[in-house]
Amino acid sequence: MSLDFQQVRQQVAEMGETAPKRIQLLRKKLQDAVGIFQIFASDLDGLQTKVELAIQANQNLRCALPENENLDFRGVLPQMPESITMLAADGSQINPGQQSSMDYCLVNVGAIQMTYGQTTPPITKVETKLLFDDQVYTSSGRITEGLVALMRDLSERELLAVMAQEVEPPMITLTDGPLELWGIRDGDLNPREFDKRFEKYLDALHKLKQCGASTAGYIDRPRSDLLIRTLEIATLPIDQMDKAGRSYRPFLGVKDVDLFHPLLEPGDRSAIFGIQNSSRDKYKNGLALHFFYLNVGRDKDHSYLVRVEIPAWVADDDGMVDNLQAVLVQQCQILGTRPYPYLIHRSHEVAVVTMEEKRQVENMIDLEMHRRGLYIDGSSHKQAAKGLPGRTRM
Repeated sequence: MSLDFQQVRQQVAEMGETAPKRIQLLRKKLQDAVGIFQIFASDLDGLQTKVELAIQANQNLRCALPENENLDFRGVLPQMPESITMLAADGSQINPGQQSSMDYCLVNVGAIQMTYGQTTPPITKVETKLLFDDQVYTSSGRITEGLVALMRDLSERELLAVMAQEVEPPMITLTDGPLELWGIRDGDLNPREFDKRFEKYLDALHKLKQCGASTAGYIDRPRSDLLIRTLEIATLPIDQMDKAGRSYRPFLGVKDVDLFHPLLEPGDRSAIFGIQNSSRDKYKNGLALHFFYLNVGRDKDHSYLVRVEIPAWVADDDGMVDNLQAVLVQQCQILGTRPYPYLIHRSHEVAVVTMEEKRQVENMIDLEMHRRGLYIDGSSHKQAAKGLPGRTRM
């Protein structure tokens, strides 16, 4: 037994005891946030002025940037385009392990392409990169899981950029998760090395822009509060803007989707907002990141809100936004009662690395080393125990 259930049971009881008060407090916070939302729904100039003042006081501020559409804008579901190509990519990896016989890691990216209005079967592509020797070290030391994940995210965009160059628009490229490339933990990578990879990421976005692709990141079950943070700024007096995003969080715990659940019917999208963050100035020339919320639910009784991140060149093109909205809603209907874009799901199936495949990779490495007369010390006893039959997941 790995858990002390007696301790857990006591803590669960405490959790249940405080739950009613917590729920009541969140409802009050949401009610107050909705009130501010309604006050500024059409007063975009007033809200933008306050956000600009807050940014001057806190350059690291993270919030939503209202732009051209009212806060309560509701974009109804457009018609599906007659013909459009979709490309989706996902990645998987074997992380560096302290207990393995050899020092290596692996990044595997899978992509799938299909065209609406054509009968040709989907095209799949896989790119696998094994990292070894000096490749598993940086100036900060041995490569980390965070850095491998960063390399995976970059590889997904680079593969899509390569495939998109062979496709005539209109087209949509999709990845699971945010478009925003997050920095990794301190010590994982020095700033110069991170910036080098960040430039490659921006280059991949530029290539997608040049190809005329509607590029998007799909966030399932979003818990972000970017717009909530903006509404908090709206309640601050002008002379207290230095508190924005810091100590002043009156709506803490409320999520953006709480605002939009009553507003968006199935198929509807919200207004498009910009993203204010510390790296905003690096996304130039049409790459500035934006987002909107989309109800991909089947009907009124089964609403399901997701967040969609897009770059500025997509946000500024009504046709691209309409195509993206229509295709995402259609894709989410394919898997039935659990809405999720079918093509992203398929790209995950193409990319995933199983535990058995990991074993096969390590067997290949061991055999190759033995073939060359090199003796490789086996995996640790700890790793051998972890690899006992019955374990299938990485």
